[in-house]
Amino acid sequence: MKKDETPKSNSRRSFLKTTALATAGISIIPRHVMGGPGFLAPSDKLVIAGIGVGGKGESDINSFYQSGKADIGFLCDVDKKRAARSIARFPKAKFYTDYREMLEKEAKNIDAVSISTPDHGHAVQAMAAMELGKPVYVQKPLTHDIYEARQLTEAAKKYEVVTQMGNQGASGDGVRKMREWYDADLIGKVHTVYVWTDRPVWPQGIPWPKGKTTSVPEGLDWDLWLNTAPYKNYVEGLVPFNWRGWWDYGTGALGDMGCHLIEAPYRVLGLGHPKDVQCSVGSVYVDEFQRGYFPESCPPSSHAVMTFPKTEKTSEDVTLHWMDGGIKPKRPEELGPNETFGDGGNGVLFIGDKGKMMCGTYGRNPRLLPTSKTDEVNVAEKYDRVPGGEEGHYAQWVEGAIAGYGKKELSSPFEIAGPLTETLLIANLAIRGYDVRNEKTRDNGDKYFEHPGRDIKMLWDSEEMRVTNFDEANQFVRRDYRDGWKLS
Repeated sequence: MKKDETPKSNSRRSFLKTTALATAGISIIPRHVMGGPGFLAPSDKLVIAGIGVGGKGESDINSFYQSGKADIGFLCDVDKKRAARSIARFPKAKFYTDYREMLEKEAKNIDAVSISTPDHGHAVQAMAAMELGKPVYVQKPLTHDIYEARQLTEAAKKYEVVTQMGNQGASGDGVRKMREWYDADLIGKVHTVYVWTDRPVWPQGIPWPKGKTTSVPEGLDWDLWLNTAPYKNYVEGLVPFNWRGWWDYGTGALGDMGCHLIEAPYRVLGLGHPKDVQCSVGSVYVDEFQRGYFPESCPPSSHAVMTFPKTEKTSEDVTLHWMDGGIKPKRPEELGPNETFGDGGNGVLFIGDKGKMMCGTYGRNPRLLPTSKTDEVNVAEKYDRVPGGEEGHYAQWVEGAIAGYGKKELSSPFEIAGPLTETLLIANLAIRGYDVRNEKTRDNGDKYFEHPGRDIKMLWDSEEMRVTNFDEANQFVRRDYRDGWKLS
């Protein structure tokens, strides 16, 4: 409120705004118009705009709505056919194709924004909403690039907006139980962690499908789908899901599952940024002794090893192994021969100096090893549970946005989700660096390639956001956006 503005005049202004909106035919009135940030409207509902409302975006906005404390006021998707079910479910919501147009025209009518688009669009979309002071919920991984993750983390604090990343396991009971076990010294100090996934479950390690250009499907705005990425002609099989395997748009298995799996050790051990990373990747051979070279595509499998500096909860540096493509660590001796390791396809194994524990995706089904110990221990609950557990992740953000910045604890705000996402993308630096090659000429004139990013340990300077001993990997820290797109 301005110094010369009385409560009465402010109330009258709010009334006039509300009346004008109603006259214009808007049936869902945003909370901030009713009374400003933190005001509890009679309906106590947050008006949410969804960017990306098909597939996972559809389930996200449905979950917000089912919290009973949110209305879906606006829908935005570059693929109207993909968005059809959400459009049918929320007929009062106004539909847009371009999120920029929606935010420009409807900023005053939107309370908060949910973003469930491909990885390469997350940062610019979230930043645009935060600059308007809107709370944001962003699907995992938070961003495509390390630089973007750092920028969103800082922006959340700068603009004082309520944030949450869509790794719902952060709200589950499993990680909290493991934190309590660890704090009770049941496995001693952890020095090694193994994390694995059966992803990718989409094509990777393949060449770009040249010569297969087809017409863009009706209802899809291809240029808007490309967003920040370099322009390429439409090809079949990329949308709506297989984009995950291409570096221009996705972040591979690490981006898809890392936030769900590495969340557990990150939170239990209080990890920060890794100080180094090394990797090996699976290869596809296209002929005898001829390894395929497909730098546009993520590899079919990888094993990245990161070293994290000692924390208040560890007695030494922690080594974390990430394995994807079906690669798994050796089964612990304490696990019975017919017992499931992790949850079968995915899992996390903590190795301490006194014992071991493991869990599945989202931190589900935590167990001490041998598993018989799990039912023998009785550790008091130390960390508050989120009502509804994993599913409560959505309502938690809605309630946090209603309460206002800093008023309610969230499970995965950007201050936590940003550094976690950076960690995954640092591992991807090593994986992408594996394909960096330089052409050389032998004395006899024959051409060959050197791969300087292979068989090295990359040293990471977190403050400067750069690899200090292999500069060519730093090209992947921050992308150059296509003309017309920017992270302001």
